Amino acid sequence: MAKLEVCCYGVDCALQAEKAGADRVELCAAPSEGGLTPSAGMLRQARQRLTLPVHPIIRPRGGDFCYSAEEFAVICDDIALVKEQGFSGLVVGILDPDGHIDMARMRSVMKLCEGMAVTFHRAFDLCHNPRLALQQLTDLGVARILTSGQQQNAESGLGLLKELTALSRGPIIMAGAGVRLSNISKFLDAGIFELHSSASQQVASSMRYRKAGVTMCSNSETDEFSRQCVDGDMIEAMKNVMASRTLAVAT
Repeated sequence: MAKLEVCCYGVDCALQAEKAGADRVELCAAPSEGGLTPSAGMLRQARQRLTLPVHPIIRPRGGDFCYSAEEFAVICDDIALVKEQGFSGLVVGILDPDGHIDMARMRSVMKLCEGMAVTFHRAFDLCHNPRLALQQLTDLGVARILTSGQQQNAESGLGLLKELTALSRGPIIMAGAGVRLSNISKFLDAGIFELHSSASQQVASSMRYRKAGVTMCSNSETDEFSRQCVDGDMIEAMKNVMASRTLAVAT
């Protein structure tokens, strides 16, 4: 059965995603960085208030996925906290300087994550050899790989996504990056049945007073009086398409 994972940048958004029928939430902070590790408070609130599977991302900073010893120590401590909180899975990825899976560190990560489902995130899309990376991640025992098919968006990477899905003898290939209502059928038709989407909209701030000439962001063009949040109607529409395709295949 097709599943929809929704990327959420807050517990309020995750609650909306759950209400709209999402199958799983990837919980993140910092949308402008592409997703960073949620705070301890966000993690606790998610465990207390959500019933669907929640997989927090473990990513200590933006940018690439080749980490210093100090950053790796932070990753390990964050994994321990997530496991202690009782989450069923998490999202992580580590590369070496040559664009390959950092097998030594990922073995340590997998040991720390014993009993949890591990998604290797879009670090996969920066790998030098995606077919070798698939085999390495299979050997490591990851549950799924979130990938755009090594393209800027998953629709452009559909050819590689189909190939990886056919090749995989372990990890589920989950398409992500630019997956939306307008193209979701293309992935389902290609036999890709786990999809990842932000399904987002911009939500205006509740602030009435807005101080002119002062910004908290280094990019002065950023609108600090709006934020990204999930669109429940969009999630419902995407799930309806997925359900209708599943029904059509069954009959």
